[in-house]
Amino acid sequence: MDSWIAPLLELLALPQLSLSAIFVVAFLSATLLPMGSEPVVFGVVQLNPDMFWSAILVATLGNTLGGALDWWLGYGAHRVADRFEHQRFHARALDWLRKLGPKACLLAWLPLVGDPLCAVAGWLRLPFWPCLAYMAIGKFLRYVLMTAALTGMLRWWS
Repeated sequence: MDSWIAPLLELLALPQLSLSAIFVVAFLSATLLPMGSEPVVFGVVQLNPDMFWSAILVATLGNTLGGALDWWLGYGAHRVADRFEHQRFHARALDWLRKLGPKACLLAWLPLVGDPLCAVAGWLRLPFWPCLAYMAIGKFLRYVLMTAALTGMLRWWS
């Protein structure tokens, strides 16, 4: 079984394919699927250090577009969420999001709550373009900080 893993990893390490892989994984991880894209970004940067900024930008684009999909899903899911309208925690969370407005989407990078936050922003019908801009800023900063920190830690341990 190991005979197919090495060629697959070599294939994915090619710069042309690695950016596509980063985009797909970053997009999918920004949806409500439980997965992370940071290991893929970090792996590509470790294999191709000169691709640091291109990997960060492609991951940011894919993750932001995935967040935009979450926003649109939330926008269309208004009826489903109405079932929870009378719960106390739900009301407090919605009030908090309404007060923050699109700036709440800066937190879209957070694990577990970031992706649903984008969906709730759409459900609340917060303005799409400002939400998208804040999502992109938060996600970009996450990728830069996490990839730089992991790269620095790996160099420190070596």
